[in-house]
Amino acid sequence: MNWIILVIAGLFEVGFTTCLKLSNNFSNLKWSLAFAISITLSFFFLNKATQTLPMGTAYAVWTGIGAVGTVLVGIFYFNEPANFWRIFFIVTLIASILGLKFFAGSAH
Repeated sequence: MNWIILVIAGLFEVGFTTCLKLSNNFSNLKWSLAFAISITLSFFFLNKATQTLPMGTAYAVWTGIGAVGTVLVGIFYFNEPANFWRIFFIVTLIASILGLKFFAGSAH
């Protein structure tokens, strides 16, 4: 369950970075409020996950999910480039996240 909570935290990180862009420098109230809600929930769930997972592992996975998700949103929603090296390093980051999940011990 702690890993599911961590994934939820990471997805809310993707949400707050996307809302940050859509807020247009916080001039769009709807996206600014969505940013505030998303960042609050992201940190709430990250805090819950670090109660049972090693802090370093949880933080690395959280930022990794956020980075991968934000890049994918950029590619698919904001038409950012998807060249070979960008995709290569995203796949490398995903492999690193999975490595932390399967090979990093938990704090129980």
